[in-house]
Amino acid sequence: QVQLVESGGGLVQPGGSLRLSCAASGRISSINDMGWYRQAPGKEREFVATITKSGRTNYVDSVRGRFIISRDNAKNSVYLQMNSLKPEDTAVYYCNLETMYVEYIGFSRKLEVWGQGTLVTVSL
Repeated sequence: QVQLVESGGGLVQPGGSLRLSCAASGRISSINDMGWYRQAPGKEREFVATITKSGRTNYVDSVRGRFIISRDNAKNSVYLQMNSLKPEDTAVYYCNLETMYVEYIGFSRKLEVWGQGTLVTVSL
């Protein structure tokens, strides 16, 4: 199968920065879209940012201009640089990848994979 390992969460003061990382491993031939979602306490999971294989990005309005999503295709990794953090950014952040999973030699299929989540807390 495919495994995702997230890292980079933690406690930060308002106005601070954090960088999240998500690395995929396993039987992957390629990765299409890569994205980040978050879920705050008592709320539903929401979209944060996404990046296509060609590098086109999209952000939710609340983070545009503060967060930057990037990817390293050679490392099967996606990153989220979070700047000017606010208390309302507090949430568990999940990476989401649309992978091409190698079912067997000569055949790959789309497989959506979620990370285990990493907690970001923005507080004094």
